[in-house]
Amino acid sequence: MDKLLQLLCKNASFTTAELAAMLGEPEDYISAQIKEYENRGIIKGYQAVVNWEDVDDSFVEALIELKVTPKKETGFDEMAQMCMAFDEVESVYLMAGVYDFALIVRGETMQDIAMFVAKKLSTIDGVVSTGTHFIMRRYKDRGMKLTESEDQADERSLIL
Repeated sequence: MDKLLQLLCKNASFTTAELAAMLGEPEDYISAQIKEYENRGIIKGYQAVVNWEDVDDSFVEALIELKVTPKKETGFDEMAQMCMAFDEVESVYLMAGVYDFALIVRGETMQDIAMFVAKKLSTIDGVVSTGTHFIMRRYKDRGMKLTESEDQADERSLIL
């Protein structure tokens, strides 16, 4: 795998000078390489990894399993395009195994996601079944640990 791309995936805020030093290349070469990756669509954008539990912005995410019947002419591509068109859908992945797609969906409440699945997603022609898994907590996201330490106390309460 390309070392420049690996470094940018690890930390997109590295300067070209820092990247050049780490890779032992001239800074102008690194700048040109990044520009080429952007122009070719290899680099699609830059994002921060945010620990949303520490932000006063409330939302819910779920992983939705989607089993579909692919179209003879377009295979799974048409279904992927339909899923990507929904504002609620953050990510779409074609999978191998029991289900065909994994979608990451975001809503303000669990009810919002349930209604999205019931009224929009499951009504698409070709959708055979769905499975919804609500994301309760993120411990690691895109290679970044989101918890302070492994020794953090479990703050869940036991209700009898």
